[in-house]
Amino acid sequence: MPLAYRILPTRIHYGWWTALALALVMFATVGVGYYGLAVFLRPLQEENGWSNTAVSGATGMYFSVTGLSGFAIGPIIDRKGPIRLMGIGVVLVGLSAMLIGTVSQLWQLYAVYFIQAVAFGMAGAVGVNSIVARWFITKRAKAMSISATGVSLGGMVLSPIGTWLVGQGGVQLAAIVMGVLVLVVGLPIVTTVLAWDPAHLGLEPDAGSPDPRATNESRDDRVQRRLWTRSEAVKTRAFWAILVAFLLGLLAQTGFLLHQISFLTDRLGSADAAALALSTTAFGSIVARFGVGLVADRLDKTRLSSALFLIQAMAIAGLVLTTNRVATYALVLIVGFTIGNVYMMQTLLVAEKFGLVSLGTVYGVIALAAQIGSGIGPFAVGWMEDRSGGYTQPFLFGAGIMVMASVIVLGTNTPAVSSDR
Repeated sequence: MPLAYRILPTRIHYGWWTALALALVMFATVGVGYYGLAVFLRPLQEENGWSNTAVSGATGMYFSVTGLSGFAIGPIIDRKGPIRLMGIGVVLVGLSAMLIGTVSQLWQLYAVYFIQAVAFGMAGAVGVNSIVARWFITKRAKAMSISATGVSLGGMVLSPIGTWLVGQGGVQLAAIVMGVLVLVVGLPIVTTVLAWDPAHLGLEPDAGSPDPRATNESRDDRVQRRLWTRSEAVKTRAFWAILVAFLLGLLAQTGFLLHQISFLTDRLGSADAAALALSTTAFGSIVARFGVGLVADRLDKTRLSSALFLIQAMAIAGLVLTTNRVATYALVLIVGFTIGNVYMMQTLLVAEKFGLVSLGTVYGVIALAAQIGSGIGPFAVGWMEDRSGGYTQPFLFGAGIMVMASVIVLGTNTPAVSSDR
């Protein structure tokens, strides 16, 4: 039983405390292990004389290894829970972040990013989402909008701080401070607050009161409690529609996001202004995620996902085609409106179609594909920028891929639940 369960006020159901605690874990781990990659991208090039392609390649490898890590631990989480793995992951994310400031050879950067990627897979989305899925069923989107807010807060708060630290003492100072922050914030929460399943504390999911307005048939126990093997899941159209759509969508989204500071530094004239724009993106993500989280449990998530992909594609294309400063900030805000919700929709679709009992097993495969896409995206953008001399070509290409994702996700359907399961 977590220490916090004995201390925190009982008038607030412990499920909501859990969602808030997960937000703080995500603030630290994603703020450093995801948005930190964008903060370090250009300084690593400038301090070491490395090309955009070389550093972007390390970033691409990072996301692919993160996906492999989540793929490997998914079935373990379904059997034993994620808490211990998350604790180890938080420690390794913090320590490896500190090591980024010590690299002087390209192979060292790849080695450190590899360690941090494995750790990020252990501390990140697969474990966090498996906890949310067990604590909430008919209020899952609302709870996830809280827990995933930590992702956007990490970008909004830690991106400008990291950029400022780089300006004060280079990558070395920024890496040490951000690594320590992960340990100080994340580790106490994982060890003293989190509980994997409400049943372990004698509590009911959905904070003890399911939402009667959430009547989607996928919330039925036959779906939520069905055991899926990976071989069974891959035979469904829903699995492939989700996998391909989010592989393409996150390829384009991450390719844009990880190069956003570099792109906007030239557009806006300084790294600080570019970091502020990235914070604007993260702020938009927070606002939109809360808004969508309040209603998403009662909406068709397939159509909502399609709309989010399409809006993001239009905003990224607009950023390339305008040079107006006010329009730039407005468009990065619109991109922010979609970014957090795209990640949230991926998890919600998997949980709705394949249930909570096998979420780690199925989500681990889809997250692997999405992370491979996230890995290809930054590398492809860096490679195309090196060869074309600018970001117009790679960003328009990414917008086109995002349009494809908006069409493919419409193929999602509800997997049949056999009568004997």
